[in-house]
Amino acid sequence: MRATNRRRGLLAATALLPVLALSACGSDPAAPAKPAAAGIAPDQDVVSAVAKVDSIAALLPEEIRKAGTVKVGSAIGTPPTAYYPDQATKKPAGIDIDFTDAVGKVLGVAVEREDAKFETILPALDSGKYDFGTGNFGVTTARLKTIDFVTYIDDGQGFAVKKDNTTVQAVTEVGQLCGLTVGVGAGTTFETTLNSKKNVCTDAGKKPYEVKAFSDNGAILTGLQQGRIDIVMSTINGLRYQAAQESAGTKFLGEFHRLDVGFAFKKGSALTPAFQGAVNQLIKDGTYDRILKKWGVADSAIKESLISPPEHP
Repeated sequence: MRATNRRRGLLAATALLPVLALSACGSDPAAPAKPAAAGIAPDQDVVSAVAKVDSIAALLPEEIRKAGTVKVGSAIGTPPTAYYPDQATKKPAGIDIDFTDAVGKVLGVAVEREDAKFETILPALDSGKYDFGTGNFGVTTARLKTIDFVTYIDDGQGFAVKKDNTTVQAVTEVGQLCGLTVGVGAGTTFETTLNSKKNVCTDAGKKPYEVKAFSDNGAILTGLQQGRIDIVMSTINGLRYQAAQESAGTKFLGEFHRLDVGFAFKKGSALTPAFQGAVNQLIKDGTYDRILKKWGVADSAIKESLISPPEHP
């Protein structure tokens, strides 16, 4: 491909990136504003009326109560999880944003948010760079070895293809991916799941699938649109949101594996009881349902927040 054509392709990818964000992988500061999916109002305020609950705030470690702030590393760039509806104001919105802010209200602390690359957040927790992390982090057996979670929604893994793709149907087992090239976000559960099951195709005498992992959403988009990637594996909510955008040109193929999603903490963090109490308070007072309804993800509701539950079977 000539340099001019490559440049045009990259420009097109950048222009459509927020519409076609394919994994929870951090922000794209150059991306323009985008419309919300039908029925979703990113400016709707469902958090400001949330009140502090002293009995739950008392569960915070003394140093956090005195400081009055918590620092979160947040992957911002994938609607409806966390993104910038308007690049001019750089005000983040999304499921993670609303839940984090609402929890902060219950606990009576200010949220100090840093936009961070998805794959850097979990490793940074142990160093104390962040008190916790958000990025639609799925609760998996592997992650539970080094990370604690406080759950707040149920999302998971799904697949999508270009809208005009008629050859790939719903994927219910990885054996259906044999011979395909699958695009995923670097450091995600999608990458781990696929790499751990590559033998399925060779054991069946079929051509193995290829996993291409990217830390940049634009690269995934370019690969999909240019046919270098056949299919994308990402979050259920993200892919549904994407497919609802007329200009996206993608088709959601369905759910593959559900996962609890939680706030992420270093192992043994003293913050988890307070965060669990705060999420359960939001469920109790109705804020929880209002947040899910705002973002069109009511089927991701959980009945109660748990600390580091086992991965869904």
